[in-house]
Formats: sequence, structure tokens, C-alpha cells
Amino acid sequence: MAEALTYEKFMEMLHESKKEDERRSAELDRRMKETNEQMKETDRQLKESRKETDRFLKEIGRQLGDLHHTFGEIAEHLVAPGIVERFNELGYDFDVWSPGGMRISDGKGKILTEIDMVLENGDFILAVEVKTKPKVQDIEHHIKRLEILRENRNKHNDKRIIKGAIAGAVFGVIEKKAVLDAGLYVLEQSGDTMKLVLPDGFEARQW
Repeated sequence: MAEALTYEKFMEMLHESKKEDERRSAELDRRMKETNEQMKETDRQLKESRKETDRFLKEIGRQLGDLHHTFGEIAEHLVAPGIVERFNELGYDFDVWSPGGMRISDGKGKILTEIDMVLENGDFILAVEVKTKPKVQDIEHHIKRLEILRENRNKHNDKRIIKGAIAGAVFGVIEKKAVLDAGLYVLEQSGDTMKLVLPDGFEARQW
């Protein structure tokens, strides 16, 4: 026969049930706190990782900037004289050259393009792009520079013929052919000077 549920027994069961609810609630709070702490730690680690990534990217950017600056100095002190000499051997007789490059603006402070090196005489302007290892996409970029240069010279009533060249320390076979096919001169590093690549039948494009 089942034991009769007395008031005292009911209150005892109610008390035990309340204690169990409190225990479960406390356990749930503890787990939530642990989860929050874990989330905070994960967030801290992510922030630290992002900071480290930012530092890394800044350092890479600085190193690339230094490399670009170094190669710019090479272009100015080593590559440039060799380029001038090679073209003058073709009869251009360039008497003005700017190894420090040229910037073309829209007249309102916006830079439209930058050219690494410019050679000039009374009849021609030769715009040279200097790359460590030229890529095919560099051709299109340089042609755009030449178009901007042509527009700029027209504004100043300068009717001299403009030609383009790409100089590289290391030139791939495919890239070299692409540059020549585009009607641009190819200059490649050869020892401590520059070599002008002139295949039979090559005619430089004019702007």
C-alpha cells in the first residue's frame, strides 16, 4: 500500500526540487561564464592575430618599398646611362634624359601617371618603364602611360614623336616577344649594362 503524501512530505519534496533547480541554475550560470570567458579569450586571440597580421603586412610593405627605392637607385645610376647609350647608338642622340622619372598631372593636383625614365631630343620622346621582371600586363599599363603622355604633350603643342620601351633585369621569352609585338623596345640587363633587343623587321610604334 502506497505511503500517504503528508504535508510535511510534500514540503520536503518541494524543497528538494527547489534545491535541484538552484543547483542546475548555478551549473548553467557556471557554464555560461566559462563560455563567455572562452569567447573573450578567442576574441582576444583574434584581435592579437589581426594585430600581428597588420604588423606583418606593414613590414612587407616597408620592405617592398625599400626594394622599389633600391631598384629606383639602380635604374638611376646603372640602368639609365646604359639605356641612353644604347639608343644613341641607333642615332637618336638623346641630349636630355630624366632617370628620376616624370609625373603627369591633370593640372588640379591629381597624378595621372608616372614614367620611370624619359629620354628626349628635338624630334623624339622615349618613355621607359623599368621592371625587375617584366610581366605581360606591364605592356598594357605602359601603353596607357604613353597615351596619357601623348595627350599631355598635345596640350602643350609638343608634336614630337613618342615611343616606348620596357627595361628589365630578367626578361622571360614570352614577355619579351609580347613587348616587341606591341611595338615597344626591349632592354634587358646584360652584365653591368643594358642590351637593346632588335629582331629583324622590328618597327617601334609611334604615338
